Amino acid sequence: MIQTNGLSKHYGQLIAVDDLSFQVEPGEVLGFLGPNGAGKSTTMKMLAGFVSPTAGSAQICGYDVETRSLQARRCLGYLPEGAPSYPEMTPAGFLAFVADVRGLAGAERKARIEEVIGLLNLDSVLNQTIETLSKGYKRRLGLAQALLHDPQVLILDEPTDGLDPNQKHEVRQLINTISQDKVIIISTHILEEVDALCSRAIIIAHGRILADDTPANLETQSRFHNAVTLRIADRSALTEAREALAGLPAVANVESDADSDKLTAFPKPGKQPLADISEMAMARGWELKELHLESGRMDEVFRTITGGATS
Repeated sequence: MIQTNGLSKHYGQLIAVDDLSFQVEPGEVLGFLGPNGAGKSTTMKMLAGFVSPTAGSAQICGYDVETRSLQARRCLGYLPEGAPSYPEMTPAGFLAFVADVRGLAGAERKARIEEVIGLLNLDSVLNQTIETLSKGYKRRLGLAQALLHDPQVLILDEPTDGLDPNQKHEVRQLINTISQDKVIIISTHILEEVDALCSRAIIIAHGRILADDTPANLETQSRFHNAVTLRIADRSALTEAREALAGLPAVANVESDADSDKLTAFPKPGKQPLADISEMAMARGWELKELHLESGRMDEVFRTITGGATS
């Protein structure tokens, strides 16, 4: 449903997006990750038809975003960065306006407006002016307009920005619910969003794709993959415990957190030391506050892949 081939955008000497090629299929939720200035929002704008590419092409549901722009946009719901709207309008008026622009009429128009109001819990603010709404309500209104015409493709730029934890949970549940028969691209810098929502992740920096895989596979690149973290109630036993753990055949090294009572045992290649560590803790009578197997840490993988890029 989404396909790009050599998509690029130059602003004079600045290369914002550099030869991106990828495809997204129905049912996929793609997390588009990268440091600030990596080209995420520019890519979203090109897919949505707001910015013309310097080179390459993009298609939405088979429609070229430049040569068949209107057809492509009819298939697309887009939440831009910042969720722009008309501050003097009310949410009710804004959704009615968007429904008219989208060509919705009659019973379908009424039903779709009522549905998105319910989905995003906008009932209590429908008649306030948008300029008086909190950032969270403005973001929810932006999501409502993107969903209004029930598009096949959703492009969401920072969809949970400004939401409190409860609102984030609600929006993530909504995205998970509607993702079964849609293509969804989420541009985000919030790594927990990837674990919560995405079946696939693309990491870009300096406008180029550096990684394209499932979040689970990306986490295996972390040095914490299959590491074991434990907390011992008796802090005086930490030094002894660290030395004992380091002596296990499956353990490469052990690190301690200077600010807490945590120890992390890192595995040797191809080894899984959890069972041996659990057995040692029982044999030595350690009272454990915590014992868990690490799947890997996305923030570490992100920093490694992007090389700490900030522009």
